[in-house]
Amino acid sequence: MKTIFKNLRKEYESHAENRRLIINDSNQALHQAKQAIFALHRDEFSQAHKLLLQIEKILIGLQTNLKKVPDFKYTGAYKAALEEYLEAKLFYQVLKFGKISSVTKIKTGFADYLAASCDLTGELVRKIILLATEGNAKKAKELKELIAEIVSELTKINLTGYLRHKYDDAKRNLKKAE
Repeated sequence: MKTIFKNLRKEYESHAENRRLIINDSNQALHQAKQAIFALHRDEFSQAHKLLLQIEKILIGLQTNLKKVPDFKYTGAYKAALEEYLEAKLFYQVLKFGKISSVTKIKTGFADYLAASCDLTGELVRKIILLATEGNAKKAKELKELIAEIVSELTKINLTGYLRHKYDDAKRNLKKAE
């Protein structure tokens, strides 16, 4: 009996250590994604790009570790980090290239991508306010049109639960932008 519990304790301790590492790395990625978004609001594209590359390294490492312990891919901290990274990456794409495109460097699920797209509309509203304050009505209008396009595409999907809440936020963001 002692051998069984000794093995169980070892497995549990390994499991707990893996969980701590995943949460720690996820929190680091989340924090850096927020920093990237703030850098983008200040038009610090090189800083944002540098942060996005660091986040991608963290997430690639996490995804490698998650192959060993796949049940942790549903950990809240990891899901939040993925969403925030996607939001920052999409925001970067919009401000740098004027559009969003697929993010292929990091493996994500449709729910992460949809939630990030909804959250992106909030960052775009903040950017519209900054642009309007600076007198750049043309760029502000372009971003408002992009929000309208995102909401239009989201409307074609019958979102429920968490994603429906995010979608409702995106619709409210469109109203603010208008």
